[in-house]
Amino acid sequence: MPFATALAPLLRPLRRMVGAIKHLASPYQRYRHAQALHAIRVALAMLVTIMITSGLHIPHGDWASVSMLIVIGGIQHHGNIRKKATERALGTVIGAVTGLAFILVHALFGVEWLTYGLLALAAGICGYYAIGRAGYVALLTAITMIIVAGHGDNSIETGMWRGFNVLVGIVVALAFSFALPLHATYSWRFGMALNLRRCASLVRRTLSDDPLSPEARNAMIGELNRRSISMRNLMPSVAKEMEIPMARLEEIQTLHRSILSTLEMMSATPLKQADAAAWQRTMTSFQNEGRYMSLVLLAMARALRAGDATQLKRATIPDTPPAAPAYLNAADVPVGLQGPYWLSHQLASQIDRLRRLLVATRRARMRAKAKGEKDAKDEAAA
Repeated sequence: MPFATALAPLLRPLRRMVGAIKHLASPYQRYRHAQALHAIRVALAMLVTIMITSGLHIPHGDWASVSMLIVIGGIQHHGNIRKKATERALGTVIGAVTGLAFILVHALFGVEWLTYGLLALAAGICGYYAIGRAGYVALLTAITMIIVAGHGDNSIETGMWRGFNVLVGIVVALAFSFALPLHATYSWRFGMALNLRRCASLVRRTLSDDPLSPEARNAMIGELNRRSISMRNLMPSVAKEMEIPMARLEEIQTLHRSILSTLEMMSATPLKQADAAAWQRTMTSFQNEGRYMSLVLLAMARALRAGDATQLKRATIPDTPPAAPAYLNAADVPVGLQGPYWLSHQLASQIDRLRRLLVATRRARMRAKAKGEKDAKDEAAA
């Protein structure tokens, strides 16, 4: 017992370190602190690049640092790192070879206007392809070409050292790109979960006796739309990471956007009061259905954050609101509340379709995973 007591202060820093590692390993924490993690990643990559080039006394080593910053500048999602790595390698090789060729042309002919014209022509060709699918390759080709060749007056030795330093910078950048990468799936899942939570809050306030002010409603709708747009930009990487068809993600994203549109219209539609009895019966129905929709939206948000849609299998939205009033037909609803009544049921239907789609996506992923494992076993057995 005394030994354990004496050992406790020594183990406390180790426990804190283990806790910090677990904290960083959490997908949600990596999503929350993505900018800070990327800053640390870039700083460490810069330090390693400087140590390599300065420690080995490599000439023109500062170009390795420049190349590293160009490559690792933006936050890289795991789903597109492999694609970007191929594009970087291709662009760097083409640029280095082109730059060395221009140095040879300048050394052989010594005509400045010819070298400048070829550099401008090459830059124009890269600019033409920079707006398109091969844009990143074209951009890196142009940058590497100028780093290696300068204005054509660099020596072959200088050009080769600069080309080598560019490759060093790219290797270091790619190595650090794979260190605690922010998966696009995390950003998409957590962004969708946050939007669904905000939708649940907006549903409750819209169908309550204390709705949001127009300014607060517009601010919330604007936030939801901005997050939805940022999620759409992640979809190609998400499809690769989750190994699901892009069409399935498009379907989820489109349905999510439809929910936002319906909710925007519903929250902007004034609830015109009819006679007191009809008003009370209709509002009771609206509020019951609104509470149920909020529960399902929150369940979907929790499932997305946890990465498990199993809990959504039992959740259903009935055709009529829970504890519905005596009338169930739209014709029985007061005229002033027909619009909100229709929008409320439209929203309920969209929420249920999104829930079913998330469950189906999980099943598809499980089937794909099982098929992949079976194929791997069969290949190993063969």
